[in-house]
Amino acid sequence: MAAVSPLVSGVPDVASCEAARAMLAGVTRVTPVVANRALSQIIGGEVWLKCENLQRGGSFKLRGAYVRMARMTAAERARGIVAASAGNHAQGVALAAALLGARATVFMPVGAALPKVTATREYGADIRHSGSTVDEALVAARAFAAATGAVLVHPFDHGDVVAGQASLGAEILEQVPGVRTILVATGGGGLLAGITLAIAQAGARVEVVGVQAAGASAWVDSLAANRPVAATSMTTMADGIAVAMPGAVPFEVVATHPHRIVTVAEEDLSQALVLMLERAKLVVEPAGAASVAALLADPRAFEAPVVAVLTGGNIDPLVLHRVLRHGLAAAGRYLSVQVRIPDRPGGLSALLAAVAAADANLVEVEHRRTDATLHVDEVDVALQVETRGAQHRADVLAHLAAAGYRVQRA
Repeated sequence: MAAVSPLVSGVPDVASCEAARAMLAGVTRVTPVVANRALSQIIGGEVWLKCENLQRGGSFKLRGAYVRMARMTAAERARGIVAASAGNHAQGVALAAALLGARATVFMPVGAALPKVTATREYGADIRHSGSTVDEALVAARAFAAATGAVLVHPFDHGDVVAGQASLGAEILEQVPGVRTILVATGGGGLLAGITLAIAQAGARVEVVGVQAAGASAWVDSLAANRPVAATSMTTMADGIAVAMPGAVPFEVVATHPHRIVTVAEEDLSQALVLMLERAKLVVEPAGAASVAALLADPRAFEAPVVAVLTGGNIDPLVLHRVLRHGLAAAGRYLSVQVRIPDRPGGLSALLAAVAAADANLVEVEHRRTDATLHVDEVDVALQVETRGAQHRADVLAHLAAAGYRVQRA
């Protein structure tokens, strides 16, 4: 492949974005868009899912990483590539480096999801762990670049990366010509900026909405301040969008084009993940489900047809297990309670009979006799039961109360 000089600064223009898309032909997949009946019923209009969780490497990140590296000179690639990522950018960089014959070193936070670490290593990258966040890993990656001469491939803050991500927006316009709203999970903003550019360059009447986790929403304060501002805290299950501060290049794009940023709660994220599994038969990670979470949180807030971008599907099965339990509880499908009963023969069987009479399925039961507030003839029983939804959960609680039990939600 002929060397192409990198775009060293600034926002990519139409020619750069079109060239990036041509460069990705045969490298990335044109991922499918599928209609989702459940979400369409919820919002009262068409909802389509852009399944970037089915992209090579499991997320959209290969697009930007490949364009960034392909536009380096051969001499730059020979110096080696370095990156920092919680997992998706890591896999995109590792795969792109393998395709381009470059050596890649990736810094990942301590505790990064094991499947993401394993996949990145299997693509051929050298893995190094540093810090507890992507931002801390990025500090180590910059230090490595300075010490070795390796070229840093930033996860979002570079014009070539944004140009690569713009290819996703161009695909959506072709696949859903009448789209009016595109919802996209947003961390550093590379994908948000890329899609925004694709829409603006096409002159399409489409609102692009960035979705952030409420516990990691640096874009809200940054746009209010008219400059990138670091978040004061970072607490979310959606590690893929847990970025402390927007990138300068993405911020310039978003701030100079029509935009909207919304935030979603952890309950919205977990319910969205459950919905994707149950109704769409798609495995997505919490960050990948953020666009769907926004629809669930405020179904009437977006003009249809809506395209919700499923940005990634790289989820640790252990995390999936925890998130599913959280999502089932948030959706009223799972109930944990503590009930105080007399500590005498037949007490527990009577309680369980009351649960059965409410048509709830018992999952787990535990006796607790060590609480200082317990009388000598009392015992606390912790129950975990499966319910059929919010109304059935309310019915179970009402039935237990009518039976004379003092119930505390656990």
